[in-house]
Amino acid sequence: MNQAVGPIILASALCLAALGGSACAPPPEPAAQSSPAAAAPELEIAATITFTEGPTVYKDGSVFFTDTYGERIMKLSPDGAISVFRHPSNSANGLIFDAQWRLIACEGSGAENKPRLTRTNIETGDIEVIAESFEGKRLNQPNDVTFDSQGRLYFSDRPRKNPAPDQSDIDAVYRIDTDGSIHQILKAPDIDKPNGLVISPDDKTFYLIEAHPDENRARMIRAYDLQPDGSVANMRVFHDFYPGRSGDGMTIDSQGNLYVAAGLNRLRGTSETLDTKCGIHVFAPDGALKQFIPIYEDTLTNVAFGGPDLKTLYAVAGKTLFKFRTEIEGTRR
Repeated sequence: MNQAVGPIILASALCLAALGGSACAPPPEPAAQSSPAAAAPELEIAATITFTEGPTVYKDGSVFFTDTYGERIMKLSPDGAISVFRHPSNSANGLIFDAQWRLIACEGSGAENKPRLTRTNIETGDIEVIAESFEGKRLNQPNDVTFDSQGRLYFSDRPRKNPAPDQSDIDAVYRIDTDGSIHQILKAPDIDKPNGLVISPDDKTFYLIEAHPDENRARMIRAYDLQPDGSVANMRVFHDFYPGRSGDGMTIDSQGNLYVAAGLNRLRGTSETLDTKCGIHVFAPDGALKQFIPIYEDTLTNVAFGGPDLKTLYAVAGKTLFKFRTEIEGTRR
């Protein structure tokens, strides 16, 4: 399990544009690194989009991701063609394909629909609502989602600044069992501002990113023992990013190494410092930092494995979708 992570080589980078847009500005000079890291790779810029999130890869190699500002779920085909899969997206954020290759989406609400989790049949386009409330209270802003080997879904939900009277007003993590029942497995004050989440390949460890920008709030990865019934226990701090910017999203490879999108190159008006450098931080199961891949775009949000051998790593950062080649097989979690 605790083997060294192999080299990760940049294959390409697209500054994505589905429906036109101006060319991307050249990347800024990266901030000085406080620890050794590989030299920043050369990037090829192709086109532009607004703000990307939630990458996940379909069985044919197509990359689905969200354009959160444009209210779209986008699709990048294996031949490089970019298209709009769904518009409006109901403010979709985190995405993942489940074991049956159905697209699970965290939706923050739009003009027509409420906050919810949906499941889309890629072949037919049919959308099924699988979660929109818990104990009589509507969800707030579902953020990210993952699944375990039993097919149970786990997602984070964060309250708005001014939630409606019929909405939940707490930060929480929920589990959706295969029978459709919904269970709250974590909630404030035991957690602070839940974001990305993932489960180890052996189903024994549940990881949760806390990403609060305010001073003296949680900016860390928490690890828990995942119990057979889907509950969690024995919380410990896997990695603390404070006072830098915490992680946003993450994925995991077949050896249990975490790939975490975190950090800043420039200050952004919060109490977050530049102590966490912007890039993909690769942690071994014991918490040791195995590799750091610098990224120039401060709004680095999420990562996912894909490709026929699950050795291609995709990362989204602001306008850009990065594509890396790895030596270690990933998972789809």
